[in-house]
Amino acid sequence: MIVVKDALPPPPPFWHRLNSFFAFPFQMRPLAYGLLLSFCSLLFDAVFFLPQALALFVIEVGIMLAASRYGFKIIALGARGIRDSADFGRESSDEWTYLPWKLFAISLVQAFLIGWLAWYAPILGTVGLFVMSFTFPAAVIVLVQSGSFFQAMNPANVMDAMRIIGWPYALLCFFLFLLSTGAQVALAMVLPMFDGRIVLPIVNFAFIYFGWVMASLLGYVMFQHHDAFGFDAVPGSELPDGAPVDRRTPAQIAAQRTDAEVAQLITDGDLAAALGTAYEAQRTADSNDLAAQRRYHRVLALMPEKKDTMLDHARRFIPLLMRRDLASEALKVFKACKERDKAFALDDPAMVIAMARAEWRNGDAHATLALLSGFDKRFRGNEAIPQAYELAARALVQGLGRSDMAQPILTTMEARYPDSEQTQEVRWLLRPAAPPAQTA
Repeated sequence: MIVVKDALPPPPPFWHRLNSFFAFPFQMRPLAYGLLLSFCSLLFDAVFFLPQALALFVIEVGIMLAASRYGFKIIALGARGIRDSADFGRESSDEWTYLPWKLFAISLVQAFLIGWLAWYAPILGTVGLFVMSFTFPAAVIVLVQSGSFFQAMNPANVMDAMRIIGWPYALLCFFLFLLSTGAQVALAMVLPMFDGRIVLPIVNFAFIYFGWVMASLLGYVMFQHHDAFGFDAVPGSELPDGAPVDRRTPAQIAAQRTDAEVAQLITDGDLAAALGTAYEAQRTADSNDLAAQRRYHRVLALMPEKKDTMLDHARRFIPLLMRRDLASEALKVFKACKERDKAFALDDPAMVIAMARAEWRNGDAHATLALLSGFDKRFRGNEAIPQAYELAARALVQGLGRSDMAQPILTTMEARYPDSEQTQEVRWLLRPAAPPAQTA
């Protein structure tokens, strides 16, 4: 569901809602689930076919995975403004099944890199540890947003997430650091009062509790910027907690009613009616109404028989996303269209260049080259051709290490655009390697 929110008061900063994050795990459903997971550690005796130590290890890993999966669900649904755990049951959690494993893989790669840096130079290991600790929350946000291990490992995507949040990202890291040590502090205070088998469930619950508090915090921060992260907010979720009046304008109320109507029609399986409603809404809305255009595209994406309509609409929708600085979403729409029709292409050369640059910033040289393929033939005589040549050469040389394939591009540029800045840049990229120094 998409809502119009430009005139609504923004959600309050996350540091104004700290109490709600600490209270979230005490809602009935997460509390019951957390206690159930915590006390599962007492079942290791039941796994009679394994040694007790191994059985306990297996159970603890299972508890960790289950708690992590629910934590990702808290983040993803919190990004849409869903803060009541009673509403979680209506949402499918299949897409979060593998995120704990992907986060574990990210942690392993980062730990390996930090270890290598520390071996090479201890000071670099310290710097690397600080940098990765500081960027880790942004990597988690990208992982929830994209579901992709490789996108979460891409520094450009991580930096983009930090840029979206802005200076409060540093404050977010500070609070997450305090929360990450909260379990140890709580256990140091509580454990002296207990002994025996009850200790392990208490330890489990402490770590589950503070983990879910951090998940609630991250989800809310993503909700504050859900447009940029590509999440749809549920109707009314933009209003601050305890708002005494409905601050929505009549136009916003009408838009939210349309969202609810389209969502219900999709749930009921009446895609034709949902499409009709979404089409009429975007037809009567301003062409720059992002919510209406996004709603229409997503309904079209559910209907394979509307391929041509979806592709035609995407040629207007993608430039709108790019103008709103939503390059990641624009690329997703473009790729969805390419899956429907391999011949799909944009008609605006400047937009093609902008999307190719976005793919290059994402570190995907192959996607960059795919966007630029045949650019000079499709847009003969266009002034952006030297830019396309330069970007293609850069992707070949710096992205794929194929200087040999970039050489014909330089030859063409020297023949057609000998004095252009782009030609000089490609000439520098393909400069001959310096000969090795002679030793006496």
